[in-house]
Parts: sequence; C-alpha cells; structure tokens
Amino acid sequence: MIVKITGGKSIYGVLKYNGLKAEDGKAQILLQNNMLESPDNRFDMGLCMRSFAPYLFANRRTEKPVIHISLNPDPKDRITDRELAEMAQRYMQAMGYGNQPYIVFKHTDIDRQHLHVVSIRVDENGKKIKSDFENRRSMEICRRLEQEYGLHVAGKEERTDAPELKKLDYPRGDVRHQIGNIVKYLFDNYRFQSFGEFRTLLELFNVTVEEVKGAIYGRPYHGLLYVATDDTGKRVGTPLKSSLFGKLVGCEALEERFRESAQLIREERIREKLYLVLKQVVSQVRNREDFTERLKEEGIGVVFRENEDGRIYGVTFIDHGNRTVLNGSRLGKEFSANAFRERFAENCHTEGRSSSPENKDWNYRQAYNGNQQQECLEKRQEYETGGWGGLLNLPANPAPDYAEPLWIEELRRKRKKKKRGWRM
Repeated sequence: MIVKITGGKSIYGVLKYNGLKAEDGKAQILLQNNMLESPDNRFDMGLCMRSFAPYLFANRRTEKPVIHISLNPDPKDRITDRELAEMAQRYMQAMGYGNQPYIVFKHTDIDRQHLHVVSIRVDENGKKIKSDFENRRSMEICRRLEQEYGLHVAGKEERTDAPELKKLDYPRGDVRHQIGNIVKYLFDNYRFQSFGEFRTLLELFNVTVEEVKGAIYGRPYHGLLYVATDDTGKRVGTPLKSSLFGKLVGCEALEERFRESAQLIREERIREKLYLVLKQVVSQVRNREDFTERLKEEGIGVVFRENEDGRIYGVTFIDHGNRTVLNGSRLGKEFSANAFRERFAENCHTEGRSSSPENKDWNYRQAYNGNQQQECLEKRQEYETGGWGGLLNLPANPAPDYAEPLWIEELRRKRKKKKRGWRM
C-alpha cells in the first residue's frame, strides 16, 4: 500500500476537492470520526466545516494545520468497503489521529480504488499532533496492515511513488478532474518562481493556464483559468476557473508557491548547480540537438519557445532531479533566448526542435517518474565524480568559478534599476 501525506492551510479547498468527486458519483464517504454527520451520510460542506472549525480557531502556531492523506492499495488487492474503513481507522489511530475529527472518502475516479482522509493536525487545545518521523511511522503501519489483511506488499520504489498520474486525455472526458489531478500534483512536487515557468511545466501534461485580470462591479478581479490542450499544444474545450479546484491552486496559492520555491531554490543553491551543469554541457556540444540530448543524460529537460519563423524567443530548463523549473534568463545572459538564438543560428531550421512532441513526452515521463530514477542517477554521479553529483569534471589545471557570473549579473541588474529610478 502506498501512502502520500500532504499538509496544507485551507480545509475548505481539500474538502471541496473531495466533495466534487462525491457529487459526480466518483467518491463516497466510508467513515466519519468525531464529525457532524448528515442523516443520509451524504457529503455536507457546512457540517464538515463546522466540525473542523473549533480546532482551527484553537490553533496556536501551526502554519499548515490541515492534513490530507491518500491511502493506495495495490490494484490487485480485493478489499471490501468495511475492510477499507477498518484499515483507515486503524491507520489514523496508529498515527496519533484517533481522537481527531476526520472523514474518509473512497475514490473510484481512476482504475483502482483508493482512499482520501481529511483531518486536522492540531487538537482541541490548539496543540500540534506529534509528527516526528511521520513518513517512517506511516510506512511501518502500512507494512503491518498489508500483513494483517493479506495485501500485496509495495516494492521499495512504489512506496515513495505518488498515485498514478497521466497526461490529460481530452477524448477520454472528465476533463475537470483530469486537470485538477495534474495541477495539484505539480503544485505539490515542483518548484517554479514565475507564471511562465508554471505554464511551461503544465504544458508537459497537456494543460495550460491563463491569468485573468479586470474588474467586476467596480471591484478588482484576479483569477486563473486552466485549459486543456492536445499533443500539439492547441487549446481544446472550455477554460475552467481555478475556483472549481479549490483555493489550493488559485492565484493566492500560486503566489505563495512562487515565494516558497524561491526560498528553497536559494537555500539549496539549485540555480548555481544547474548553471554548472549547463556551462559544462554547452561547451562540449556542436548543435542544438546535441545540447538537448546531453541534458537528457543529466536528467534535465529544455523547452525552446519559437515563433512561426523558427526564431527562439524563450528558453526554459526543467531540472527533473531537483524538481525545479528555471527560465534561462535566471541563469545569466549566456543561457538566455538571445544567446541560444545566436549559438544555434546556423542550424536553427535544420535541427529537431526541443519543443517537439518527442521531447515533450520525455519531459512528461521525467516529471512523473523522475523520483524513481533520481536515486540511481545520484549514486552513479557520486561514484564518477567523487561526490559532486556529476556537476563538475574539473581538469588538472585550476578552473574558473562558473557560479561567479551569476552574482555579477545580478549586481548589474540592480544597478540598472537604481539608475532608472534616479532618472525618474
């Protein structure tokens, strides 16, 4: 059994996500613990919010008081609803949530049945529920449940994997739920600092996003629209408001994700590491096709944006190992669109485009399966480079510090901004 635990700030968004599934007949309530229940056991948003409200009001300092747990038995397991409810109850008890209000949904929107459990991380006094070694304890509990209920044991790779995610298939229908699953997965698993980076990542899964600004009855409005696309990037179907999927994927949540991503990228020095890889690769390739293939070997995807004449006007790198999206301009002028347009000018029209369906499909597979391959990649790179993760193959002679130009370029930009401000 595979488990995924996610923390959040909005109980409304998580409940709405599961409630929409229930309304469409693709989810049902199996169990409610310390909750206000409707007479017919149907989902009632008002009662659910009232059940969780006292705990949220009592919360002292917990930044993300909501917990959303996905329990995924193997598709080959045959389990009754009663057994699923028992397993969920025993799991929550063992994790320390036995006295908490929680609601268990059984989802049937994909080929295999699985459970979603919504609860609160703080008790009635506002104190945070113990979460030390949460993932380790969760895995130990799952192993016991697998043994006691005769379930298939999840392999090592499967235990850390997320529930199955696929590119949007518009002819299959159920577009709203397909888009919701994709957007939530990318929000939880990838880092991006701009609207353009987020949109580039979404397009790997045949989804794009539009920003809408304006005024309604004199009041400013700022929202997002998610739109399905086909494999060529052409938009199909009706744009869907982000509110259909809850606040967790709306404008405010996206801006918060930008801030979180920027902090993590800065703390883990991901930009500097990616710069070193690109610097090494670009010095060894002859053309654009070689550049793309060499980056693939490093687990990095590249998307070139071009106009109808084949002129490059944008470039984005997707580091699937670190699950980070970075526009080339963030890495300095030498990795901007202008630099690549000049470097690949001679073969711009003859080489295969990096935004081709083949490259897009590779990026999509890495986006979903990159976790399983990353451990092997890191071990191989550590062996080959003595622990530098494959970022450097330094010659015997002293080499320049390739990260230095990043800070020089940043200082230049700051000076230019100051000068523009003085003129004003």
